[in-house]
Amino acid sequence: MTDRGESALRRSQDSLTVGPSQMAWRDGQLVIDINEVSSLPLISRMRGQIRVTPSAVTSVELPLTTDGAHVWRPFAPTARISVDLEAEGWQFDGHGYFDSNFGTRPLEQDFSYWTWGRFPTKDGSTCFYDADRRDGTALDAAIAFDVDGKASVVDAPPRTPFKRTLWALRRETRADAGVTPRQIKPMLDAPFYSRSVVETQISGEVVRGVHEALDLNRYANPLLKPMLAVRVPRRAKWTF
Repeated sequence: MTDRGESALRRSQDSLTVGPSQMAWRDGQLVIDINEVSSLPLISRMRGQIRVTPSAVTSVELPLTTDGAHVWRPFAPTARISVDLEAEGWQFDGHGYFDSNFGTRPLEQDFSYWTWGRFPTKDGSTCFYDADRRDGTALDAAIAFDVDGKASVVDAPPRTPFKRTLWALRRETRADAGVTPRQIKPMLDAPFYSRSVVETQISGEVVRGVHEALDLNRYANPLLKPMLAVRVPRRAKWTF
């Protein structure tokens, strides 16, 4: 990932191009062409293609604050993914999803901590969004999606803590009473952010999905925030 200036951006109704990489809708698939350079400590070329095939595209939007300043948009919470990168072992097919967050204020201004999880189920997928807001209120959202993209608010099992990350970042997700979630595979481990594959149990069904935890107090720390520029290089100019 590279932060780029406005000159690197091109958009159309069905495509988004940022520098040498692009994503576009083609015949019902989101096709992502990647041509980037990975970050420190292992700098290498990352090229290839990812195809995301949704079972359905939803019209759901979830406001994360009461004034709608932050919104979660699950475009395709249930999908198939095909990855074909130019590196040994980086070719696979499996279940996936496509979502996005939008906001008009910095996250750290409105939140102190949040966790999010998306878990494939036998009927589609279930997403949990839990956040501690700066105003003392909390977001506790549990939404189930069927394969046709229909969304239903469901009763969530308790918020359950599980093992902290290598940076001692607090983690929790939803799990049936008496069940402790566990990490199956690390994906990204930073002082203020964690992404991993987590196994938990929902209404008796054992599920594995992507989970993230974000500590906005740590993120706002002026000693930590500059680390982003190390992991995500910035390039102001680009010529097509």
